[in-house]
Amino acid sequence: MKALLFINGQPPAALPATEGYGLIACTDGAFHYLKRMGFPLQKLDFISGDFDSHTGVDEEIYRDAFIYTPDQNKTDFYKALELLLQRGVTHLSVYGASGGEQDHFLGNLTAAFAFREKIEIRFYDDYSTYFFIPESFTVEGVKGRTISLMPFPSADGIVTKGLAWPLNNESLEITSRIGTRNRASEDRVSIRYASGHLLVFISRDGWAEIDEHGCNS
Repeated sequence: MKALLFINGQPPAALPATEGYGLIACTDGAFHYLKRMGFPLQKLDFISGDFDSHTGVDEEIYRDAFIYTPDQNKTDFYKALELLLQRGVTHLSVYGASGGEQDHFLGNLTAAFAFREKIEIRFYDDYSTYFFIPESFTVEGVKGRTISLMPFPSADGIVTKGLAWPLNNESLEITSRIGTRNRASEDRVSIRYASGHLLVFISRDGWAEIDEHGCNS
């Protein structure tokens, strides 16, 4: 099942379409910006968090959708991922993961890494879409876009096609060499690597088309 999740980072400049999702949820911090932006709150299947900022009318109206997750040893995003996995979610679009306090952003990436083999997670913000890729990956419709490869924390035997600065059986390491700010010189870009883990960032132009039609794993 495909799901849509809003978490408490920088709100998107524009709300995404909700069609095609079998489940829609948010963390309690994101609930506030969704309400402010006019999101149809009745579409939320659940709102998870500790709800220390929720009182009064919101609590009364949406009480049935609240799921209390007080565990302070896990982030709100991590706990939301646990709930989504329990509900059979296999593909997830996430908004609000970046911006704001950057330790939250790094924590969100770490949570996604922990669930990478259970849920295909793709993040979206006003600048790019980003996600962990399998060892063989192809994306189409990206010519001219910025593509960055971020090792997490390392990846070896990387071979790329369709990038302005290709990699040919090379390694990336978070402490020494990373692959940021490359550019797609062709419409089709392929990436494969032998070991490790890679996070790819694709600049925002056309991200909706990429998400629906262009990514293969």
